[in-house]
Amino acid sequence: MTAFPTLLLASTSPHRQALLGRLGLPFTCQAPGVGEHDLAGETPPQRAARLARAKAAAVAQRHPGAIVIGSDQVASLETGGSPRILHKPGHRANCLEQLRAMSGNIARFDTALAVMHGQTVIEHADVTLVRFRTLDDAAIERYMDREPSFDCAGGFKCEGLGVTLFESVETRDPTALIGLPLIALCAALRELGVGV
Repeated sequence: MTAFPTLLLASTSPHRQALLGRLGLPFTCQAPGVGEHDLAGETPPQRAARLARAKAAAVAQRHPGAIVIGSDQVASLETGGSPRILHKPGHRANCLEQLRAMSGNIARFDTALAVMHGQTVIEHADVTLVRFRTLDDAAIERYMDREPSFDCAGGFKCEGLGVTLFESVETRDPTALIGLPLIALCAALRELGVGV
């Protein structure tokens, strides 16, 4: 049996670590050290793809023989004909404002994946649409009290109580909404000779 190369997740996100852990493969995590600044005129899918590639490339440069996984997610809401990016709220007041904005609307989550090994780069883009039910402030406050999610894009956890805020979710891969599209990742790893 041939051992596969070292598997590195270019992230310190506990959510992505937990997702990758589901595959039962040995891996380690490395902080990519990539700034997540916005670029003028960049669409949410472009931003997600750029950051996923940059994260994977930064770690791959330090570990040239490894298989490196980079991922990024951008949440957005259509407002006045142009997308408004919803960053991680960071604190309660921002979370309240974001959840108010999503109330009764559809939020889009663009999740990008970049898997690098040597000169091979496999990329994937996933789109998830979350339709929020109409939320009053009491429902939002109750949610934030029970599951503060200030470190998550949009300010909720779909794998937890966040589902109480939804009317529906449209996705090809439910793990993409959590931040790492495992279906596409498994396909990429198989392409690189890793049995999953």
